[in-house]
Amino acid sequence: MPDGLPHPLTGEVFASPVPPGTGWPDDPAEPRTPLEVLAREVTTCRACPRLVAWREEVALTRRAAFADQPYWGRPVAGWGAEHPRLLVVGLAPAAHGANRTGRIFTGDRSGDWLFASLHRVGLAERPTSEHAGDGQRLVHTRMVAAVRCAPPQNRPTPAERDTCAPWLDRELALVGEHVRVVVALGAFGWAAALGGVRRAGWQVPRPAARFGHGAQARLVRPDGEEVALLGCYHPSQQNTFTGRLTEPMLDEVLGRAAALATMER
Repeated sequence: MPDGLPHPLTGEVFASPVPPGTGWPDDPAEPRTPLEVLAREVTTCRACPRLVAWREEVALTRRAAFADQPYWGRPVAGWGAEHPRLLVVGLAPAAHGANRTGRIFTGDRSGDWLFASLHRVGLAERPTSEHAGDGQRLVHTRMVAAVRCAPPQNRPTPAERDTCAPWLDRELALVGEHVRVVVALGAFGWAAALGGVRRAGWQVPRPAARFGHGAQARLVRPDGEEVALLGCYHPSQQNTFTGRLTEPMLDEVLGRAAALATMER
């Protein structure tokens, strides 16, 4: 096993998992902003033994297609605009996607679908997101995961979900005042989003709004501003390969979110 492998974009050699502060793209050695400080704390978390063991095992063994690349192998922070009008809440990093690249929804098929749609509706500058540091930029949008480590079989336990929830709470505390729309990917993201905004003191529907593709619910921030919560099927291969989620379906929800997020008030 080599001591390190070259990053696909920069050529710089990194160990797997990547040690903090060693120059991985978008991982600043000296965090300066509150979101950068939060990202450093998130990406060095070791609170869940099962998730730590899994993400690091994947980083060391690697998939054959990526055997020549270093793996991030750490928790994945939120990414995107610092003052987002739109917040996208997903489930967790993919083992060979964000767990490899270090950027949420980057380097796997789900991310390919999501970024292509975000680009089509004007929320991403590029149609692809392959590696951290590739020049991609989100427009008025930020992405977060309910669980920040790649879980085995993409299934975090309830205890892992609850242990990770404070990271979403802290991110909402930093960006929530700007958010006008929340898009929840899948029922897990929907439940996580509702739980996070409820803990932040936002008004949520009673009885609880039910998840569905295209579902929309009304949230109210503590300052009285209304925020739309939109449901979208997760762009997993299980959904996209079977046709449960199509490109027009994804574009409709994200396009509606873009329109609501940029609407002047």
